Order: sequence, then structure tokens, then C-alpha cells
Amino acid sequence: MEALRQILKIPRDHELKIKIPQNILENETVEVILIIENRQEKFRHKINEMKKAVKDERFMDDLKNVSKDFEAVDSEGW
Repeated sequence: MEALRQILKIPRDHELKIKIPQNILENETVEVILIIENRQEKFRHKINEMKKAVKDERFMDDLKNVSKDFEAVDSEGW
């Protein structure tokens, strides 16, 4: 089995055109599955997780430690 992934935006006419690689034989049977992702809900979830993270002492300590580790690199500049 081979899996291919393409991320497409739904056009006004609601028809998608899928590009099939040349190595797939003509008349081969394939299964097409649409996974519709609610991006606004996903974004809200990420924001809520970030709000929780700033209240998490362990996370904030880790973030401070990583920042300290990169201070020397940041001061070197490009």
C-alpha cells in the first residue's frame, strides 16, 4: 500500500482535481478519503493551550532555561 497526501482548498465550484503520480498504473483502484479540518477550532485550541502553558511553572522554567542556552548564540548576530 502507498499513501499520498495532498492538501487542497475547496474551490467555489466544490470540485477537487487530484494529481496522481505517473508510477500509478492506469485503471488501478484507489481509495480517496477527505479529512475536513476545522481550522478555526484548531486555532482556538492552540491558543487555549498556550494560555495554560504560561501558568505552568515547569513549562516556564524550561522556557527560561532554553532562552539562557541561546543567549550566547543570539548575541553573536548574523
